[in-house]
Amino acid sequence: MARIIFMGTPEFSVPILAALIETQNEIVGVFTRADKPAGRGKQLQASPIKQLAQKNNLPIFQPRTLRNPEIIAIVRDLKPDLIVVAAYGLILPREILAIPPRGCVNTHASLLPRHRGASPISAAILADDAETGITLMQMDEGVDTGAILAQREIPIADDDTTATLTEKLSRLAADLLTNSLTHILSHSLTPTPQDNSRATLAPMLKKEQGLIDWTQSAEQIARRVRAFNPWPSAYTFFNGAQLKIHRARAVNANVHAKVGQAVKLQEEIAVVCGEGALVLEEVQLAGKRAMSAEEFVRGQREFVNSLLGGMAN
Repeated sequence: MARIIFMGTPEFSVPILAALIETQNEIVGVFTRADKPAGRGKQLQASPIKQLAQKNNLPIFQPRTLRNPEIIAIVRDLKPDLIVVAAYGLILPREILAIPPRGCVNTHASLLPRHRGASPISAAILADDAETGITLMQMDEGVDTGAILAQREIPIADDDTTATLTEKLSRLAADLLTNSLTHILSHSLTPTPQDNSRATLAPMLKKEQGLIDWTQSAEQIARRVRAFNPWPSAYTFFNGAQLKIHRARAVNANVHAKVGQAVKLQEEIAVVCGEGALVLEEVQLAGKRAMSAEEFVRGQREFVNSLLGGMAN
C-alpha cells in the first residue's frame, strides 16, 4: 500500500480522486484551492475536490502557496510515496517535487507536448484538432514539460464543447491513472522526454476572449462557441445588452447582408460572418435564461435584420 497525496481542484479532478480512493492505497492528504465566493449571495463554496475529500474523511489542506516553508514541512511530514496532480492550480516548487520517492505525476488533458498550459481542452477545439487525450507526466519545474509516462487518445466530436470534452477526459484520466498506478509505483514505466519542437501553448482563458469578431469565418466562430462553453462563453451585443451564444453551427451560405447582421435563413436564425453564416441554436440575453434561438426571436422580433456588436474595430 502506497502513501499518496492528491492535488486537484475543479470538477475535472473528481473522477480521478474518486478512482484513487477505490485503490488499495492510502490517501494521506488532499490539497485543493481555497474556498471561493460563488452565486448571487457570494457565499464561500468549497471546491468539488474538497467536497469529495470531506465525504471520504480525508485530510484536507488549502494553502495559498506551496512555497511556504511550513507547507513544505507538512508535505514532508506526510511521507508520501507519490504525489498525483490533476488541475490543481498551483505550481509545485522544487522542494516539493523532490519529496516523494516515486515522484510527482500530473494528469494533463492534452496529448503533450501539444497544448501545454491551463486551457488545453479549449485549445484543442480552437485548433480544430481531430483528437485529444490524457497525458500522465513526470513533473519537473517547467509548465507541463516533464517526461511522458503514458498517453491515451480520444476523438473530438463535431459537437463537443469544452464542457462535454472535460467530462470525457476526466473519466479517461481516472481510467488511465488507475491502470498505470502499479507501474508508476514500481518504476516500470519508461519516461519519454517531450519533443519541445512540437510544443504548443494553451494559456489561461480571459473573459474578453469570448467577444465574437463577426469578420472571422463562420467555422472559426463556431469553434469559439464550442471552446468557450461553459466559460467565458462566446458573446456579442444586441441593443447594448450582452448576448451569449451557447450553441451554434457554421453553414456555407451566401447571404446578401452586412457582416454581423442577423438574418432569417430558411426556418433558422443566423448571423452573417466574414465567410459563411453562423446558425444560432441556443442563446442567452443578459439577465435572462438560456433558450433556443427560435424562442428568443419570438420575444425579440426586432432581432432579425439587426446588426450585432462585437465586430473588429
